[in-house]
Amino acid sequence: MKQLFHYFYNFFKTLTFSRINNLFLLYFSFVYSIISKKTLHQGQAWSLSVETGTSCNLSCLECPSGQDQFTRPKGEMSFEDFKTIIDKQKKYLIWLILYFQGEPYLNKNFFKMIAYAKTQRIFTSTSTNGHFLDKTKAEATVKSGLDKIIISLDGLNQETYEKYRIGGDYNTVIQGIKNLVQARKTLKLHSPYIIVQFIVFKTNQHQIKELQKLKKELGIDKIDIKTAQIYSPTDQHHLMPDIKKYRRYQKNDKGEWEIKSRLPNYCLRMWQSAVITWDGDVAPCCFDKDVNYKMGNLLDSSFEEIKNNNKYKDFRKQIFKDRSQIDICRNCSEGL
Repeated sequence: MKQLFHYFYNFFKTLTFSRINNLFLLYFSFVYSIISKKTLHQGQAWSLSVETGTSCNLSCLECPSGQDQFTRPKGEMSFEDFKTIIDKQKKYLIWLILYFQGEPYLNKNFFKMIAYAKTQRIFTSTSTNGHFLDKTKAEATVKSGLDKIIISLDGLNQETYEKYRIGGDYNTVIQGIKNLVQARKTLKLHSPYIIVQFIVFKTNQHQIKELQKLKKELGIDKIDIKTAQIYSPTDQHHLMPDIKKYRRYQKNDKGEWEIKSRLPNYCLRMWQSAVITWDGDVAPCCFDKDVNYKMGNLLDSSFEEIKNNNKYKDFRKQIFKDRSQIDICRNCSEGL
């Protein structure tokens, strides 16, 4: 309970008059857009996902980074570029996700990025495969001020874990989690809030019932059970779970997989958040892995200019008109 209290406390500490006013403008304009069917966008995104780099130590199935399927440039964000992005948005930015594609701990400036964001009173979170949490980095993670960390653990032994996390080592991840929990205790701090994420596949669905036991044994704060995302509706996808509850997709009349989402013709993400790649490109959301819908570059322009350009306006209009016509929307979990 202490960790959960501090989790919310750390979030509310970020709120300033400018940020609260921005939230009001964002949500007012979003509701107005739904009611009027006219896309009015006021305010700035209060949440950003910033990609630290595209490289990864694993070769996870269905992952563009792990399978090296990007057509866009690959690389690593510099601290200078990160600082430029934060400085442009710090007046409005409340929540920073240091993750999009790739493994964030591979960026040598990762802890420096967290520390700088914290000086600007920004809530920080990240997602990792957990292979770099040795005692030194676990302690550095806690000391950095990181507020939330998601650690992927898609299996409760090596056999099930490596079915998806190709090249991964189950015991390394478990030890990393233990190191992080211990570092938090040793330093007498309550952050980061530790979440273990379990993506359900056919190979690990029988282990779901064991997750709460694992939570207690490791001393983590939360288990997050997640459905798997796929990219090709025509493939067999042998890892698709048998349990319908844990499937994001269903077969249509053509025998193809399609998402079970209702796909409402609106999307809050287009108002409150955006994704920034390692080289500054702005994508509308995290489902645009290859950034096929590049809206601009935050290193060259302000976010105000980008969100009000014709490309972004037309994209939002299409969402309100017929969201199913946008390919990344057809694979979106919003509305599930």
